[in-house]
Amino acid sequence: MDISNAFPAYRSPVREEWIDYNGHMSEAYYVLVFGFATDALMDAIGVDETCRARHDCSLYTLEAHVRYLREVAEGVPLQVHSCVVDSDHKRLHVYHAMQREDTGELLATSELMLMFVDTASGRSADFPAAIGAEIARFKTRWQARPEEGELGRRIAIPRR
Repeated sequence: MDISNAFPAYRSPVREEWIDYNGHMSEAYYVLVFGFATDALMDAIGVDETCRARHDCSLYTLEAHVRYLREVAEGVPLQVHSCVVDSDHKRLHVYHAMQREDTGELLATSELMLMFVDTASGRSADFPAAIGAEIARFKTRWQARPEEGELGRRIAIPRR
């Protein structure tokens, strides 16, 4: 993904507490970092803390696919860039790319399907018009897309 046209969602060095018994970032913390990026994207489209409290709404993750491409050591500067691949009246298809901030090396990716939810009822709901408009603006402003073959990957053992 060309990050020059992707939403800059999160930056942080790898923290000591994120390191596992193998001496590199634990898989759980990759997901945490991607979660922080999703939170930033939610804020950017208007599903921020104020909106969630005022309207009893949120985005829930329906499906996630994480690819762990490189081991990451403590102190490595991370950056996550994000894009909305697709959307409809209540769902977002989101892609995050985690890179080393100093070299640009791709470390991991996350592909998500998010659903807008009325938290009072626990049921899916249509995006309010204002949020739908923010999503459209976001997609126009941040037009980066994943590389060919990055989306919709499945887990399988190749057979020969």
